[in-house]
Amino acid sequence: MDRTLYVDKYYMTEVDTFEDSIYCHHALMGESFISEHSHIKGQFLYTEGGIVFLRTDEKSYFLPARHYIWIPGGIRHSIYPSSPEVVMRNLYFPKFDTDTDFYDKVNIYPVNDFLIEFIMFTNRWTGNIFPGEDAKFSIAKAFKLILPEISQTELPLALPYPKHEKLKAIVNYLEQRIEENISFKNLANEFEISERTLARLFQRELNMSFIQYYTILRMLTALKLLLDEKASVNEVATQVGYSSLPTFSNTFNKVIGVRPSEYVKNKNLLL
Repeated sequence: MDRTLYVDKYYMTEVDTFEDSIYCHHALMGESFISEHSHIKGQFLYTEGGIVFLRTDEKSYFLPARHYIWIPGGIRHSIYPSSPEVVMRNLYFPKFDTDTDFYDKVNIYPVNDFLIEFIMFTNRWTGNIFPGEDAKFSIAKAFKLILPEISQTELPLALPYPKHEKLKAIVNYLEQRIEENISFKNLANEFEISERTLARLFQRELNMSFIQYYTILRMLTALKLLLDEKASVNEVATQVGYSSLPTFSNTFNKVIGVRPSEYVKNKNLLL
């Protein structure tokens, strides 16, 4: 790929110019973020060279290496890469009669070897691909159609945004003290709220329990540290509040789908 090609404001202009086209765009970020926007077409986004945070009105998503995110049309979102050197690989698809409810949800999925091969194949494509133009459209359409079949495992790499003011402060408190193992009881005492009320607050505002939220927050932070830093797995475990390496490893595997030692082993390959 021509490494001098940077992201322009294609998401505001060319993506939806033609209703029935598939739009393809590969580019270096070249900037620290892409501001909030939306498009009519659904977006397949895969990145290389770093990690990406993607925010919608409802959640904050964490897109690590060797994973892709599907963004339905009409969803307002902003994109924050870990580095301007992150490469974005995008395919934007119009709706097809064969679309299922799979395409109606924002979700993150692991990328297998087949998807990697196809993504690399599309590296030579730029701009609009029109139906009937050549084989590229049929190939890209087939790619979209098989996504539900080969994307069986949704990864919970997202956290909802709290809207309740006290819960915002609580979540910020947890994020700032991620290296501590904060108990539910101590958290309630810190914010002068009963444990029962706090439990209800998490469930009502975030649709998950405190322990679910806290665990995912710690694992996403650990994943970022493993990708960005040169710390060992044991050091990362300590940095996210785990004194037991086996417990950290088991929890990481349950949430992320792979053990941290295996993730570190394959990190250079994944990036």
